Amino acid sequence: MNADTFKLRVKPGKTYLLRLINAALNDELFVSIANHTLTVVETDAIYVKPFKTHTVLITPGQTINVLLQAESKVPKTNFAMAARPYATGPATFDNTTMIGILEYEKSPSSKNSQKLPLLKPELPKFNDSTYAMNFSKQIRSLATAKFPAKVPQKVDRHFFFTVGLGILPCSQNQTCPNNTRLAGAVNNVSFVQPSIALLQAHFFNQSKGVYTTDFPVNPPFKFNYTGTPPKNIMLDSGTKVVVLPFNTSVELVMQDTSIVSAESHPLHLHGFNFFVLGMGFGNFDPKKDPAKFNLVDPAERNTIGVPAGGWVTIRFLADNPGVWFMHCHLEVHTSWGLKMAWVVNDGKGRKQKLPTPPSDLPKC
Repeated sequence: MNADTFKLRVKPGKTYLLRLINAALNDELFVSIANHTLTVVETDAIYVKPFKTHTVLITPGQTINVLLQAESKVPKTNFAMAARPYATGPATFDNTTMIGILEYEKSPSSKNSQKLPLLKPELPKFNDSTYAMNFSKQIRSLATAKFPAKVPQKVDRHFFFTVGLGILPCSQNQTCPNNTRLAGAVNNVSFVQPSIALLQAHFFNQSKGVYTTDFPVNPPFKFNYTGTPPKNIMLDSGTKVVVLPFNTSVELVMQDTSIVSAESHPLHLHGFNFFVLGMGFGNFDPKKDPAKFNLVDPAERNTIGVPAGGWVTIRFLADNPGVWFMHCHLEVHTSWGLKMAWVVNDGKGRKQKLPTPPSDLPKC
């Protein structure tokens, strides 16, 4: 340990609230404190039913509040606060473990100069998808009168999105193996960033040449999504969006694919919170899996990990007019095109419409 190592000093018997924020660009993280139990009380700024765990999984962009109960007496050791990646894809990753130190304030009679041993926690294996799944399933809304879980009970629009990787032709001025490059996609569409802002084009009714409204509701072709990949893994590309009337209730199944490799994808939705109804490994079964959905106290989040080789189902109410990105929170995948956008039209009420932009707004 060097002098710059982060140290958290605590007093015996005290309870501390720790706010965890994953600011990593490309790493989901397992986090643990040696010999201490953490009580999860909040995720993505929403209270949850408290539950105890030794290790927290937090994906890029997510926030989690945990309670840390200090031991009743000063221990004769320091404790490592450790974090390391949860990684499921084929690419190399930084497998180092980040370390901070939890140390107890000493009594006046103790020797402050005494060098105490450092106890380290046991973290899950870097690719432990089962642990990741079980941790996510423990998160549930409070669902009380004061903090209700307002899950849409009626669904207006159903969507099924595959998320994962594929290939596109090599870009100009690039040299690529077999003249192809890796790309990310939702429903086989790799998103192309427009030169004019989507919100600007939408507000001024100038979408022509900027985006199209034909984003596919379902995958363009069916295959065994988590089994043997199809022979043709070439993707489509374009700036395509889904248009929703104001106040549309949406149910969305996001299915990971094994094209290139099965991989966990933390999907983030701008503009809305959503409810996580269920998740599982393998291919989503539209006949059996909906019967297991939690419509009483599901987790309310804005980012959720689509399980490696699995699926997750969410619901949200499109009551926020505008243009809203949904994208993988692994920065490299977003840059490769694993993203799409929802356009939510204005409602009829005065407070259900996009406000007029300021007069000095610089236009793209």
